Order: sequence, then structure tokens, then C-alpha cells
Amino acid sequence: MQDGPSPQHLLVTLLGDYWLSLDRHLSSAGLIDLLSEFGISTPSARAAMNRLLRRGVVEIRKVGRQTFYRLDDHAAERIREGGLRIAAFGLDHDWDGLWTVVAFSVPEDRRDSRHLLRSRLRWFGFAPLYDAVWVSASATAADAQTVLEELNIYTATVLRGTTDLAADRSPLAAWDLDAVAEVYASFIDETLPLLEKSLAGRITPQQALIARTRLMDTYRRFPGIDPGLPSDHMPAGWPRNEARSLFTQAYNALGPLAETRVKQIMAPHDEDAAAQARFQSMDWPAASTVTTP
Repeated sequence: MQDGPSPQHLLVTLLGDYWLSLDRHLSSAGLIDLLSEFGISTPSARAAMNRLLRRGVVEIRKVGRQTFYRLDDHAAERIREGGLRIAAFGLDHDWDGLWTVVAFSVPEDRRDSRHLLRSRLRWFGFAPLYDAVWVSASATAADAQTVLEELNIYTATVLRGTTDLAADRSPLAAWDLDAVAEVYASFIDETLPLLEKSLAGRITPQQALIARTRLMDTYRRFPGIDPGLPSDHMPAGWPRNEARSLFTQAYNALGPLAETRVKQIMAPHDEDAAAQARFQSMDWPAASTVTTP
């Protein structure tokens, strides 16, 4: 029984984690075996590849009866930018006290676009102060405009200002901070034993691959549910810093063993691709300029 992210989401995560910088196609048979580590059947894995191909997320190449896939260049760039955002999340920074506000109206016959808009805004760190009024302390007006233009939504207004923009409610009211703190606490309770087990050498390559992938799948959601304000603007004892520290340590500690397992799975199908698999460390983008997808 599959437990965790969808096969499509999982495959993109694995490609980004171990072959992001590799400009070559990968054996579909190897990718199917890789997905099977997570309880995904061969038919489900093939269906996921076909859906990603139709969406333009991956490219395909056929050699005889063999099929090979690689990330589309645009998808790879989005993954890189997402990695930068995740790596920078939780680092305290100076804040100018300004909020970005997006007010929009999307007609009922474009409900799919409205759903995508909300999803993309949340990825950028926005939350709904009201149903069609979203706020963010970390996103810029340019971020919001990019999302609106991508979705061809022009019935919207983007503003930058102080809390005076929302006279009757603090922008922080857009987030359920008590619920977010509980999510952090649960993450910390689960990650601390995992880190200790990893540092003690009591984990196999297979366990490391599964645990590391699930760790990323959980942590990557935090930028979408945390306001992202510096710690001194958050409630006392806000657990974001502890969660970030544990995630970074555990994710990096599990990397070498997880990479070993990826190589073991891919080698029977493509020795070159196996040899070039490299785990991404959460330290790698720290010195880069942070952008968002």
C-alpha cells in the first residue's frame, strides 16, 4: 500500500534529489525500481511517467525497446529555485515591516485557475486574510505579479504596505499559529530520533532513502504554512529554528546512505547513471541569492 506523496510528486523529488545536475536521460526500468522502494507498483509508476510527460515535466527518449526519461529544463530550474527557498527558509533576516497583499476575483468558470492561484500563492508564503485577500511578509509584489501573469489572471490588485492596509485584522491572523506550532512539534518529535539513529549508524541504505525522501516531503510544506517573519516578530519560543536545525542535520546525515541505495537500484539498468547519482545537501545553496519558483 502506498503511503506518502503521489507517484508523480515522488518521482520528481527523486530526480531532483539525485540527478538534478545530470544532463542525460535515465532508464525507465531503473526509475520504476526506484519507485518500488516506496511501495509503488509498476503500473502506477508507468502511469506517473506518462502523466509527467503529458504535463511537460519530463522528456522521453527511446532506444530500441528501452525508454529513458529526464527532467525538462524548465522543471529542473523550478526544482533548483525551490531548493534555494527551502534551504533559506527559517534563516532570520531583516524585515522592512511591509506586507504584500493580493486581492483577486476569479470567475466561477475558471475555478481550476482559482485553485492553482491559491496553491501558487501559498507556495510563495501567502495566506488568506480573507477569502480573496492574501497576505505575505516574505514574498514581493513581483512574486505575486509573476503568479498572476502565469495563470493569465488580470482581475487582481497587488499592494505593498504596513499593517494599516488591514485596519480590522492583523495580517498574522491569516495563519493559525497554534496549529502551525503543533505541526512543528510533531515534526521535531519524529525527526530527533531519526537523527540520533542515523548518527549512531543504526540505519540501512534502504531505510535512509525512504526516511530522507519523506523528511523532505514533510519539511517542504513549512514555507507554505509559516508566516516567515523573523523570530523576534513571532510568538515566544516559536519552534521554527529547532525544526530547521533538525531537518538540515538529518537530511544531510542520511544523504550518503540514501545515495548508496539509489546507486544500487539504478546500476543494473544504467551503470553510468548510477555512478553519477549525487545527493543534494541543504548546505549547497546557502551562499546563493535566494529566489522562489
